[in-house]
Amino acid sequence: MSQAADLVIDARGVATITLNRPEVHNAFDDLLIAHLINLIAQARDNPQVKALVLASTGKSFSAGADLGWMRRMADASREDNIKDAHQLSALMEGLNNFPCPTVAKIQGTVMGGGVGLVACCDIAIASDNAFFALSEVKLGLAPAVISPYVIAKIGVSQARRYFVSAERFSAIRAAAIDLVHEVVLATELDAKTEQIIATLLANGPQAMRRAKELAQAENPLPCTPALRDYTTGVIADLRASEEGKEGLRAFLEKTQPGWIAKH
Repeated sequence: MSQAADLVIDARGVATITLNRPEVHNAFDDLLIAHLINLIAQARDNPQVKALVLASTGKSFSAGADLGWMRRMADASREDNIKDAHQLSALMEGLNNFPCPTVAKIQGTVMGGGVGLVACCDIAIASDNAFFALSEVKLGLAPAVISPYVIAKIGVSQARRYFVSAERFSAIRAAAIDLVHEVVLATELDAKTEQIIATLLANGPQAMRRAKELAQAENPLPCTPALRDYTTGVIADLRASEEGKEGLRAFLEKTQPGWIAKH
């Protein structure tokens, strides 16, 4: 049985973490989140690692939260929801603060928490077939835990639009709002990622770490412990709310949620 995510470190010191749940579009649940936290820690603690690539198998980069996981957490206590959300927050923080340069290699669907993973990487390369959405409000939820990282990447103005609209947008649009840095043909994604890696490996490893620290230190929107507590509380409350439960029910049953006016 294959792992839901794999870590490979090559002879150059390039660590690649690959999401490997293509049958569910690399959606993540509590088990995958815990596994990714562990893999990121393994790469971080390996002194040979000079760069990290986040990739995925199949047609999609990540469809965000797994529906089975969301269904379980809708019926869980607030305390359990807070604990669960803190795990997702720990994943985002671990990736965001990874000491070496990080590269997101993106294809296909990128929804919800998948957008958070992209926002936490230093360099994001997207295939022209990729599309993105911060789709949580369609389910009566909000992009709470990922919001500090996404806002730091795309800015308050774009977040105010896409957080509330849940619109899908193209890779070209993602580049225009600074979520991704470059868009290439699907057939060129591997080559472009390798080109970026080669560029990074030509630089001083310690100098890149310090340069990354500089960029993080100047971030006007740092994710503080107080902010993480606030965002995890928001999603815990929404998951247990009537609106959140109705949104998930409607999505699973492929019907309109009750808040949409019937004509």
